Amino acid sequence: MKNVLITGAAGFLGSHLCDRFVKEGYHVIAMDNLITGDLKNIEHLSDNENFKFVNHDVSEHITIEGELDYILHFASPASPIDYLKIPIQTLKVGSLGTHNLLGLAKAKGARMLIASTSEVYGDPLVHPQTEEYYGNVNPIGPRGVYDEAKRFQEAITMAYHTYHSVETRIVRIFNTYGPRMRLNDGRVLPAFIGQALRGEDLTVFGKGNQTRSFCYVDDLIEGIYRLLLSDYALPVNIGNPDEITILDFAQEIIKLTGTSQKIIYKDLPVDDPMQRQPDIAKAKELLQWEPKVSRTEGLKITYEYFKGLNQDELNKVEHKNFDQYVK
Repeated sequence: MKNVLITGAAGFLGSHLCDRFVKEGYHVIAMDNLITGDLKNIEHLSDNENFKFVNHDVSEHITIEGELDYILHFASPASPIDYLKIPIQTLKVGSLGTHNLLGLAKAKGARMLIASTSEVYGDPLVHPQTEEYYGNVNPIGPRGVYDEAKRFQEAITMAYHTYHSVETRIVRIFNTYGPRMRLNDGRVLPAFIGQALRGEDLTVFGKGNQTRSFCYVDDLIEGIYRLLLSDYALPVNIGNPDEITILDFAQEIIKLTGTSQKIIYKDLPVDDPMQRQPDIAKAKELLQWEPKVSRTEGLKITYEYFKGLNQDELNKVEHKNFDQYVK
């Protein structure tokens, strides 16, 4: 039985990765400091003999006993609300955390996959975005703490790959959705569904002509799994190229939820990307991967998940009190 360490394991993507690797017969060590994760996402695995949870901050020294075959580094705040409230922690988990885990991978002879992001492309001047595009990022803007943490993460990962011969993989994740997303984490899909469920008008920033491309979580996990087991060390885009404007997406959500809310407009946030569409030619060629779940199908599943939340969860303005984490 192979051993895999998954960081950020109590988060949205991390918890789905735990499910996949347990299903595939791995022994999963799930690590999270719960700064944005939630144990409810992995509680269904707590009695599984091949699953172990460790409450730990990867920005601090990491000790894992025994053999380790794979590391998947998914620890990081991933929504604007989070990384604007805890910017230092966001930078640390992408830099110190990645450094610690690469050292662990080197010591254990493990292969390590890092979760990078389409945010490394910033507000792109190339469309769709290929892996060869260097990006258009404001390093000192409000999103810079996340964007630059991920860009550094890629750089140090490639340095360990080149200099120390550590086996590494880099996935650039585009907008992903599905069950276990936090309803009020600030990203557009849960924001719209949450507003619809609370009977609020849907908030569109700017004119709503910015675009996003939404990938259902099961498709993303399949792409990550294939990339981990591949022989390719350079970054690979994983996402759904089915592009839609935010305004059209808001109208889709109104139709899906059967609500009668209006769409209201607010000023566009600073450095908000105007276009997001992955070029997935590399994933198709190298991994024989492409998304299978349509947005219509995925949204129905996700909406049913959010409808099942209790009223307290639905009405929460903040996920946590972040004051204790701000240093």
